[in-house]
Order: sequence, then structure tokens, then C-alpha cells
Amino acid sequence: MTVPTLPLDKLRSAFGGRLREQQPMARYTSARIGGSADALLVVNTLAELAEAAQTLWDLGVSFFVLGGGSNVLISDAGVRQVVILNQAAQVRFGEKGSPSVWAESGAGLGAIARQAAAKGLGGLEWAAGIPGTLGGAAVGNAGAHGGDLSTVLDLAEILHHTQGRKEWSVADLAYGYRQSWLKGHPGEAVVLSARLKLAEKPASEIRSQMDTFLAYRRLTQPPGASMGSMFKNPPGESAGRLIEAAGLKGKRIGSAQISPLHANFFLNLGEARATHVYALIQEARQAVSDRAGIELELEIGLVGEW
Repeated sequence: MTVPTLPLDKLRSAFGGRLREQQPMARYTSARIGGSADALLVVNTLAELAEAAQTLWDLGVSFFVLGGGSNVLISDAGVRQVVILNQAAQVRFGEKGSPSVWAESGAGLGAIARQAAAKGLGGLEWAAGIPGTLGGAAVGNAGAHGGDLSTVLDLAEILHHTQGRKEWSVADLAYGYRQSWLKGHPGEAVVLSARLKLAEKPASEIRSQMDTFLAYRRLTQPPGASMGSMFKNPPGESAGRLIEAAGLKGKRIGSAQISPLHANFFLNLGEARATHVYALIQEARQAVSDRAGIELELEIGLVGEW
């Protein structure tokens, strides 16, 4: 199959020196894995993000937005789309008596949670250790410890490729477990910003709860370079427990390893390639299917050629 090439002349004309060509994606992902992107565009504000997305749609050029680089596996062959690296990270808290926070989609969710805690604003305790951005959390309905983004989201500002820019509610986003309308329709809309509902609480109480969650995370989840949770938990089950029960905890292919601590985390031990991780994904899926009759569904996104 012939892979479409990007119209680099048009992109250079549209974005000038802001366009970066042949960028190794491993430097932008939490797993430190990935081939080169033909073109990468860094955006630093909501306005730049909206302008970049609209321009690419107008040019008919495929793109995807990358935030903190977690929850994604980029192929060794690289990316033939334009990668928009979202660094729009402005955060504003509501006035006294209005417990809320508005943030651009490139802001780190964990950082927002910690800032809220310092102001005596609760509701995001579960998010303290999540490495991704607000935009990524809005797309994937990120969650932990019984909470997720759908429980705190008030409104998200979305730029849709045909409907333009408007605010979407939780109902509009059609949230499910690690799922949303946005995740089910890649390339059709971009998260620009979101407003989250918070609650006034004693800062000491918020910090205590966050410390408990963070301690549990350190105890049960491995440090090091990974994509985060690899598979969604099947209903009433744990993906990590299923993979461990299939005898794959600690399994290695090349420098990629299924974590000996938590089998739903796949690690880059130093020189792992995407093909190594993908081979582990396939082996884990097959082993769990054979042993338990359960088909594991990826939580991460696969980007590039597979």
C-alpha cells in the first residue's frame, strides 16, 4: 500500500519556520519510543492550536494532536501525518466562592490537581499522579481511584472540523469507560480547553487524600518509561491480573518488558522499539484469550504504520 506523503511545500508556506521536519518522536513520548514524524508543529496557545488545526483541515492534511506523550505507541516507521505538539497550558481558577478551574488543553492534569489542592479546591485528588494533559484526559476520559474526567467536567471547548468552535457538555462527549465521542472519531475535532467543577475543602484534607493515592500508585505501578496502562480493564476484571495469570508477568522481547510489578504496564528498559512492544501486546492478547476467553482492548492509541 502506498503511504500518502505530506504536501511539505504547502505546509512550509502556511507555517514557515514553525514547522519542524523529520522529528524523532521518541523524544516526545513517555515511553521514549517512536520513529520520525515527517512534520511537527509546536503550538503554545489555544489560539495557535485552533489556527493550526483549521489550517490543516483547510489544506486537507491529516494530523493528530500530541500532549504529554503518554497513552500512545508510535510506530518505528514514524508518522506520515502532521503532529501538533500541544503546549498550550494556561490555567485559571474561578474567583472566590466559584470553585472551578479553566485550562487550555495542553496543561498537565496532575499539575492542575496539585494547584487546585494548594488553593483548597478538591475534586481532582484522583488525578494527582496522572501524567497526561487535560486534552488527552478529555479524549480518553482518564481516571483513577474511582474518579474520572466525566465526573468533574463542566464544559469543554471543542473545535470541530465542520461545525466550528463551541462548548460541549458531558452528554455531548458521550463518555464511557476510557471512551468518548472524540476518541471514537479521531481527526474530526480538537479539544481547545475545558472547565472543571471543583469543591472547597480544607487543603490538608485534600493533600492527605492525594498523598494516599500517590503512595498507592508508587506501590503498585512501575517507574520508568512506559505508555501507562496498556489495556482497558474488562468488566469485572483486571487486565493486569489476566496477563499475570497467563504467565507473562516479566516477559521480555528485546528491551521491551511486561512489568514484573504490574502486568498491565509495558516498559522500555532502554532500547525498546515499537515492534517489540507490539509483539508483547499481541502475545498478551493471545495468551489471555486462550486462557480466559477474554479479548483485551487497548487503552493506548497506536499511531503510524502497523
